[in-house]
Formats: sequence, structure tokens, C-alpha cells
Amino acid sequence: MKLTPNPFAAALNSGQKQIGFWISLCSNVAAEVIAHAGFDWALIDMEHAPNDYLSVLGQLQVFAGSDTTALVRVEWNDTVAVKRLLDLGVQGLLFPMIQSVEEAKKAVVATRYPPKGVRGVSGTTRATKFGRVTDYYTEVENQTAILIPKASYDRTFGHYIKYAMRNAMDIATLGTSVNARLSEDKKTFDRVRIAFGVAGPVPMRAPHAEEFINGKPVTLENIEDFGKAVLEDIHPRDSWRASKAFRSHIAVESAKRCLMESVKLAGGEL
Repeated sequence: MKLTPNPFAAALNSGQKQIGFWISLCSNVAAEVIAHAGFDWALIDMEHAPNDYLSVLGQLQVFAGSDTTALVRVEWNDTVAVKRLLDLGVQGLLFPMIQSVEEAKKAVVATRYPPKGVRGVSGTTRATKFGRVTDYYTEVENQTAILIPKASYDRTFGHYIKYAMRNAMDIATLGTSVNARLSEDKKTFDRVRIAFGVAGPVPMRAPHAEEFINGKPVTLENIEDFGKAVLEDIHPRDSWRASKAFRSHIAVESAKRCLMESVKLAGGEL
């Protein structure tokens, strides 16, 4: 028996948009409702929902009979937790609170077998259909890896800003991420990408701002207009955390600051 292909990873690697659903109800019945609703993926939450390994297993068994790929947000960046979930046959993991290169490396090596990682080996798990999948150990990393071509990040530098109401609770009001690639002489924006979290009101890109700035000279005036252009794409809403007007203001300012920091990291001057 061969390892079943991972459609979610294959779609991402080919640049296809994937639409999914978040599940926090710890219910096999709720999972069954979602499994046949036509979503590309569904994420079972362990960080902020009272799921344990048995409840996750039950939901994975439900999704096994559907075309929806079941993912799991692990409760923490813990090597043992990652091993146990992968042994259950989870086809993708979301790691919470990755805030450094070292933490990212720890997450990756937990998903890889030696010599590339530290994942423990067991021959009779649900992931291998209890020993029946003969190519699991040679193919699973290829099936679950998301390949990022070097051309997409070469000479690219980025900056991220999280704005949160720290005097109340540390809950993000808005997050902004910008990465920029400059021309060889550092005087022109070769390629800029910007993404917002909790702004659209869902996480989203700002293509009008990207289209405006790409190919333009590296100037403060263009960065100012870049910030204003993000309002053509995002649609923040009022909530108890922040008003729509305030979120819009923060979006513009954070877009400008992120781009300025990215320019500095890339070796440009303002």
C-alpha cells in the first residue's frame, strides 16, 4: 500500500487558493457536517478548544471519508505533541506562537525523521495504516512539505507589526506584514507584498497597494501613497476592540512603517 497523496499541500504548492473552515466544537457530529460541505480543508483546534488526542482521532476518522483535508492546530510547539498527532495521521499542522527563527526550526525538526529532524519512529500507527503503508517514511515529508521557490524570497526583506490593546488584553487589533525586494541599485521597488490580519475583517492581501508601489522609485512620497492605497482593499469593522476608523488609521500607518523598515533591511535609503 502506498501513502495517500496530500491534496492540500499539492494545491498550495501549485498556487491554488484553498478555502477552509475552523472547528472548535470537539464534536464528531460537527466534524461530519463540515466534512461533506465542500471545503478544501478543515482545522481542528487544540490550542483554544478542549480537544484531546482521542477527540482529534474521532474527527480525523470522520474526515477520512471525505475530500476535505483535516489539519490540526497543535496546543503548543512541543515535540512530543507533534509526534503523537503525526502518528494519528494528521496531514498538516498549524503551530501557535512562533516568534523566532529558533522556534520555527524547532517546529520543523519535530515533523521530520532523523537525520533531518527528531521525530520518533513507530511502525504501527494510524499514519502508516498500522504498518501497511510501505513508503511512509520515504514519502511523508514530500507529501506534507510546502515548497517555497527561492525566487519568491530571494533578495526579499520584510517587517511585521502587531498592534494590540495591551492595557486590557493582548488581543491583536491588527497585524501587518510587508516584504520588499529592491532593484540592484536599491532605488526602485522591484516587488512589494503586504498582508493584513483582522483587517478585511479576515486576513487578506492588499493588491491595489502592491500594484501601486511596484516599479516606483523608493521615496517617502511613494510610501505615503502606498499606505493610503491599502484602504482600497481592506474593510475593517467596528468591534469592542477597536472602531473601524481606528483600524483603518492603524492599517495605513503600519503599512508605511513596515515598508520603511523593509527598505532599510534591504539596504535602501529614505
